[in-house]
Amino acid sequence: MTALPDDRPPLIGEEDRDTAVRRLREAYAEGHLSHEDLDERLHRVLTVTTHGELVAALASLPEEDAGTTSTIAAAGGRIKRSGAWRVPRFLKVESAFARVRLDLSRAVIEYPVVDIELQLGTGRAKITVPRDAIVEYEALHTGWKDTRYRAPRSSRPGGPRIRISGTMGFGRLKIRHARR
Repeated sequence: MTALPDDRPPLIGEEDRDTAVRRLREAYAEGHLSHEDLDERLHRVLTVTTHGELVAALASLPEEDAGTTSTIAAAGGRIKRSGAWRVPRFLKVESAFARVRLDLSRAVIEYPVVDIELQLGTGRAKITVPRDAIVEYEALHTGWKDTRYRAPRSSRPGGPRIRISGTMGFGRLKIRHARR
């Protein structure tokens, strides 16, 4: 009886495949790929099974912009961002005793995905997202109160994906979509 080799290539997941499709579409929109090349590479990305094949399908694309990381920190008081502010790709909010209010409804969001990491001890947080945003908060751990979020009944495609993660001790996170 022969043993199976332990060095089999790892299989790719749906998130890897979705990221590859997004990168191809962005490269096409920026003029780095012809329509025929886009069609051929999309077919390859949707049919490959290993990570190596996926990397080969994305070969010669420009490097993906990793984005910027910003940290907002305060020991106590208030942390507030509203109006026309530029949202970084990664935003980390840290506080022991502050109330947090992030209003992204009129903010400049340049990235299709924005990651917000909350590291809050006590105090509540309120995040207002654009109407067409897709919100994910399953990676957020709350100690005392649950997160309040009601997804919109209908949404338009094309909005940013807002992923909220981190830890909240004794506060509540309220997420809402902008009305306008």
